[in-house]
Amino acid sequence: MEQLTSFIKNFIDLSAEASPWLLLGLLIAGLMKAWVPSKILSKHLGKGKSAIVKAALIGAPLPLCSCGVIPVATELRRSGASAPATASFLVATPETGIDSVSVSYALLGPIFAIYRPFAAIMSAIITGLLVSGIKEEDIKAPITAVKKSNSTCCASKQATPASLITEAKISSCCSSKPAIDEIKVAAKESSCCSANTATMVKVPSIPSSVFTDFFEKTKTGVRYAATTLIDDIIIWLAIGLIFAAIIRTFLPAEFLLSYGSGLPAMLLMIVISIPMYICATASTPIAAGFIMAGLSPGTALVFMMAGPATNISTLGVIRNEMGSAVLVRYLLGVAVCAIGFASLLDFALNYYAINIGEQMQHSHELLPHWFGLTCAALIALLAIKPLRKLVL
Repeated sequence: MEQLTSFIKNFIDLSAEASPWLLLGLLIAGLMKAWVPSKILSKHLGKGKSAIVKAALIGAPLPLCSCGVIPVATELRRSGASAPATASFLVATPETGIDSVSVSYALLGPIFAIYRPFAAIMSAIITGLLVSGIKEEDIKAPITAVKKSNSTCCASKQATPASLITEAKISSCCSSKPAIDEIKVAAKESSCCSANTATMVKVPSIPSSVFTDFFEKTKTGVRYAATTLIDDIIIWLAIGLIFAAIIRTFLPAEFLLSYGSGLPAMLLMIVISIPMYICATASTPIAAGFIMAGLSPGTALVFMMAGPATNISTLGVIRNEMGSAVLVRYLLGVAVCAIGFASLLDFALNYYAINIGEQMQHSHELLPHWFGLTCAALIALLAIKPLRKLVL
């Protein structure tokens, strides 16, 4: 009974930790869907090694956790980003960020504040390059978020209601006559878009204001995030949080500390971190506690790299969006890079006789618990379709 109570408490606490960043990620993804043309994403995050580097540099400063990055990466992939670039973004974004760098400086000192984002960006690039070695036919094609409408000459007009305001002035397949009176006559005749044309001429041919256009696009993006994206990721998100709560409940920190440092401890840290949910900011005080308890800084760095970059939710979405081949390379890249950069850190600290413990401070305040619980309740509301319809 005590363990069940502890599990429920851990699940609620983890949900509160993840939810604010998840909502931020959903908002960014929704606004990106509404405002950023797919052509731009396809151009800069498409094929090629430069796309991998760009994705790592774009993702590194974003303050998104391993759950918050999921909707953004999903939308990137569906908007034309290549699998290697998406994988690079998925590694760089949760492993580091402006917020986690500042916390690293406060708790772990300047060396970690510099080395951590460097290791995250390089890890993202290396993982992206590993994914780029997969044959194109072995990578799952991106899921189309918007269902295709019937093949008619005015399908694109139906998809963009805002354009209907000025459409009466534009020549189209429905009518080649620009005059309003002639369009009214043409609307009575049989055509592929007669109903839509009749609706268009009722609207004054006055361009919508910039404010109205901004509001409508933003509203569309938020609605997309609160419906389509929530539905696509909520199952894996719930599974990931449950796994993380199980690990936090039944795997105490003393178990890891008993293995000391070195390669065995790093490998064990990788195994523990893969299913766990932990954001880059929240992982920092935990890593500080590991170092204070006797683990090497490198072993703590493995936790800060592998923990945020991998969890059950992220892995499930990667497999769903890009396939098993990408998932295997992604895990390999994260694990090898985490151990490699961690070993390099321990070697450098020992070689130059640098004591990280002397640089560590002990003050950091995360988001208020009540705010996290409110965000978790909002996500639960959006995930339940009958309840969601009451507010959307």
